Amino acid sequence: MAVTIGDLLTLDVHDIAFGGEGVGRVDEFVVFVPYVLTGERVEVEVTEVKKNFARGKLRRVLQSSPERVDPACAYFTACGGCQYQHIAYPTQLALKHKQIADLFERIGKIPRAVIAPVIPCPVPYGYRNRIMIRSQWNKPEQKLNIGFVRADGGLVEDITECKIAEPALNAEILRVRANPPPKGGIKVVLRVPPENWEVPASSFFQNNFFLLPRLIETVRGYLQSAGTGHLVDLYCGVGFFGIELAGSVASFTGVELDKLAIQSARKNAERRQITNGRFIAAAVEEILPELVRQLTPGQTTVLLDPPRKGCWPATLELLRQTRPAQIIYVSCHPATMARDLNILCEAGVFELAGVTPLDMFPQTQHVECVADLRCGQGLPSAAS
Repeated sequence: MAVTIGDLLTLDVHDIAFGGEGVGRVDEFVVFVPYVLTGERVEVEVTEVKKNFARGKLRRVLQSSPERVDPACAYFTACGGCQYQHIAYPTQLALKHKQIADLFERIGKIPRAVIAPVIPCPVPYGYRNRIMIRSQWNKPEQKLNIGFVRADGGLVEDITECKIAEPALNAEILRVRANPPPKGGIKVVLRVPPENWEVPASSFFQNNFFLLPRLIETVRGYLQSAGTGHLVDLYCGVGFFGIELAGSVASFTGVELDKLAIQSARKNAERRQITNGRFIAAAVEEILPELVRQLTPGQTTVLLDPPRKGCWPATLELLRQTRPAQIIYVSCHPATMARDLNILCEAGVFELAGVTPLDMFPQTQHVECVADLRCGQGLPSAAS
């Protein structure tokens, strides 16, 4: 059966791909459609056709899943911020676990058994402490739209509240709307500052305070189980992990390119009277060769919390050559994480002891993962 744009199809959804799109088939031809659940029968309008797949827009749910719920937000499916508000929260957790296990198995050749159940967020709505709203001139309606990028493209959906944002930020949204930007194309970052932490406006901090204790508890548990004495915290930001873990090691070193973040990290440590660590403003890939010469590998844990694109290949190769006793990898992007773990574990240089996912981003496709790698007994890399 040929599929063309504009066709109305009846599909049985047999899976949800990573990213939130449901998977259906016409004969053997795959059709992706958002806002559905496994087991549902739906009517879909085809909006895009490629050589090996098509995409469609959900028109009607003909047979719904018992896990389908009413979304809390009036902008859901128009705003592009959330993908899973139509799914009961326990089912979201099970879905994310399956997606992570599938992804790690396919990209990283990682057995499913090492993936722990997803740790739930105690507050599935009203948890985000940082949002970015945008302004865009709506020419047909002759008004300024203020909100988030739409799910179907680069336009801005006009909103008055965000159901996953903390209440204080919804008050800020109304303040921005009452005092709008002078024109379209302006981004406004709204943030609830973390208590007792100095964070520059442009610097990173975890956007879910409610699950932050479980995140640090997970990392600390992995660190303490390795029994190392020194921590190297790469991409350390304002020093969150190094400072929180200072009591579990004899000494630590934090590295971050953002100089303002490093200044704040030093102040954050001083405020807590943390004296067994240091912070270095430098690019990880440039400073790491010097750092590893100072290490005792068997007594060192390296913590990686890189940006979404993951680690530089040269950084991974240097870690393979240096072979610290442990690497703890923290990431909100499972695909690049799986890729990097596969590189680190090649030829048995490191062994993956476990992966703990945490639902830092309820109602969305995103999930945070913490991986525990231990130095194995594999062959040296070809570059060694």
